[in-house]
Amino acid sequence: MEKIVEQGLLYDFYGELLTEHQKQIYEAAVYNDMSLTEIADEHGISKQGVHDLIKRCTKSLQEYEDKLHMIKRSEAIRVQAEKLKNVSNGNAELISISDKILEELG
Repeated sequence: MEKIVEQGLLYDFYGELLTEHQKQIYEAAVYNDMSLTEIADEHGISKQGVHDLIKRCTKSLQEYEDKLHMIKRSEAIRVQAEKLKNVSNGNAELISISDKILEELG
C-alpha cells in the first residue's frame, strides 16, 4: 500500500512531465488499479512493455523528486502551517492564514 501512495504523490507532483502515453499507462496502473495484462490489452502493447514503462516512469518521477524535493518541501510547509494553527491561541487571522496554506497544499 505504501508504494501506491508514494507513486500517487510522485504522479500528483510531477505527472505533467510525462508524455500523454506514459500518463495513460501510469494512471491505469496506479489510480485505476488495472493489471498489467488489462493495460496491455487496452493499449495494444505487451505485458512486459507495460511493466517496463511503469518502472521507467516511477524512476523518472523519483528522480524529479530527488532533484527538486517538492514533496518533501510540501510536507514541511504542511507541518509548519499546522504548528501555526496550534499556537494561534484563537487568533482568527492566523487560523485563516494556516487554513489557506493547508488548503493550497491539498
